[in-house]
Amino acid sequence: MISQASSRQCTVELQALPSRIGQVRRIVSAQLRYWNLDPLIEKAALGVTELLTNVHRHAQPDKVCTVEIELLLDRLTVSVHDHDPRLPTVQYVAGTSDPLATSGRGLALIEAVSESWGARPQGESGKVVWFTLPAPSVTPVGIPAVPAYGAVGGGPFTEPVPFGDGADAAETVRGHAAARSAVAG
Repeated sequence: MISQASSRQCTVELQALPSRIGQVRRIVSAQLRYWNLDPLIEKAALGVTELLTNVHRHAQPDKVCTVEIELLLDRLTVSVHDHDPRLPTVQYVAGTSDPLATSGRGLALIEAVSESWGARPQGESGKVVWFTLPAPSVTPVGIPAVPAYGAVGGGPFTEPVPFGDGADAAETVRGHAAARSAVAG
């Protein structure tokens, strides 16, 4: 079940089976595209895959979990709640695990690609494991991203461009471009 509590939060309830993990990756990717956060898709999809794989491999008594993605100010938080109260541990101490092992590195990977991560108990109902990614400046949902008006010669303006008739605006743009060239040169 997918729900959206607000325009900045999306929740997916599922059973963490390998066949469902790909679906959740696609849901997370689509939601981030909708929020104009395309640069975060790869890291968020990788992180949610690792967290869901941990639920599939380790969670007891069942594999039921909830994935939540939330955008607050300049931070994206991805969290997975499952019913197992045992908190995960990171295995990244050199020499303590088999270097050819095919598992055991998921949380170290999340630690490497995220801004922060953690796990917290949820009493009798299990635990939440989460990670955060810094969000780039975003255009509000529903407003298409467009280049800044007058972005001539390599960059957006730091000051507003006044609007008037077409000739005035074009002259202002040329004036700003000339001013930038003079400062840069």
